[in-house]
Amino acid sequence: MVQGALPMQWRKFGERYSLKGNSCETCGESFFPAVALCSTCRRKGKLVELEMPKTGKILSFTEVHVGPTGFDKETPYFIALIELDNKSKVLAQLVDSESSKIKIGARVKKMFRKIQVTGDTGTIAYGYKFKIVK
Repeated sequence: MVQGALPMQWRKFGERYSLKGNSCETCGESFFPAVALCSTCRRKGKLVELEMPKTGKILSFTEVHVGPTGFDKETPYFIALIELDNKSKVLAQLVDSESSKIKIGARVKKMFRKIQVTGDTGTIAYGYKFKIVK
């Protein structure tokens, strides 16, 4: 994690910890992460905070064999593009799942997990990951 990036984790608490986005009360479209303006209604839309569904399905996935700095010791691992039950999309790591069960269309559930440990302080950053469910 970049020096000084830990405060960003707290500023984005709702987004990273609770999977909060927003929804347009005018057209019903949901957004994650939250947006400032509805792409359908523009200024006529009224956006309200919304906690995203905790379940969805895999649209696409890949297995990472060479992870970026900070994640290189966790390889191999899977990341997936997930369509939540309200049609919003999120990119997330898959955890606690047998590789044979990871496939397009598989149902997943949000989990709260450690993302990484920061430099010399050892501060742990947490966030969402997903797990295959039956």
